[in-house]
Amino acid sequence: MKNAELRKIFTIIFVLFTPIEVFADAHNYDDQRGMTKLLGIKTYTRCANEITSPNAKVYELSYKRTATMPLSPFAGEYKPKFLPEIAWAKSKQVFTMDVLNENVNDGNQGTQIDALGHFGYTDEVWNGEGEADLSSLKYFGEFSRKEVKPSPESPLKKLGIESVPPIITTAVFLDVKKYIFKGRAMKAGEYVTVKHIQETIKNSPSIKDRGILPGDVVLINTGWSDNYQDPDELGIYYTKSPGVSYNLVKYLSDKKVVGVGLDTWGVDTFADENGFGAEKSQNPEGIANPAHHYFLTQVGIHTLENFNLKALSKDNVDLSCVMILPLMTEGSSGSPIRPVAIGSPNLM
Repeated sequence: MKNAELRKIFTIIFVLFTPIEVFADAHNYDDQRGMTKLLGIKTYTRCANEITSPNAKVYELSYKRTATMPLSPFAGEYKPKFLPEIAWAKSKQVFTMDVLNENVNDGNQGTQIDALGHFGYTDEVWNGEGEADLSSLKYFGEFSRKEVKPSPESPLKKLGIESVPPIITTAVFLDVKKYIFKGRAMKAGEYVTVKHIQETIKNSPSIKDRGILPGDVVLINTGWSDNYQDPDELGIYYTKSPGVSYNLVKYLSDKKVVGVGLDTWGVDTFADENGFGAEKSQNPEGIANPAHHYFLTQVGIHTLENFNLKALSKDNVDLSCVMILPLMTEGSSGSPIRPVAIGSPNLM
């Protein structure tokens, strides 16, 4: 069977089994979606081109989820408990199960995707004293606090992770560690800039003429994942990190990408007060996490965190088909994911 015929078959399969319009209408989530509205026949066809390449390989983009992996300080402890085998009465069957500890946040640990309702914003800056005034709180699409989270204990009534469709599209892999920093991992406080991305695209064989297209997912390798250990004996990974500059956030938003993922835990840049790069001056006043703010609350681009991009870097896979499937956990602000990329190595 020829590649052209295979591409048609894969496109038909994508359309039949992941029809985005049907997903949105059936669940009444159309008004809660941002750039994922661009997913559809065009992104499926681009995926089919990568999947049907004779040299295509499958790349795991997630880390294993364990009790000893680097853990977010914002998401509680993570202690899987594996139960003894359980015999079924009056049967030959035995089954196994496991549980997580109380108060654990599973959605924001490990390789994950953020729902648009993960961040909101108020009219005034809270100085950290007393109780924050949330009366003006707004979310993506100008949804109010009452519409999204009407009480402190309520799940997200809108913009929860269940409103995110299966993301099946082309992924543009931008290895700034390789092409900009010549193999050096970026340091905490450093920013990935627009110029870095433009230079990386010029040096990437599969995308130097193509660039970034609407509906793409963008994956950026900073090298911060060199600090990812399991077991996390040094405890460096979650302390600080490099991230994207605010100008790059707006640049990628103008490209109408669906998601932006890094090999870091936060997409934004984190460092000691005097450890930030000069690009910090671009950040809007009163916004601690400008990438999360702009992507999630202004333009509807999903932030993707803790991606394992080392295999893509090793094989120079700068263009692939990516499949990202969040769990349909009603009302949650994020979800663990097991993303995969299917693409062809570029031997250099």
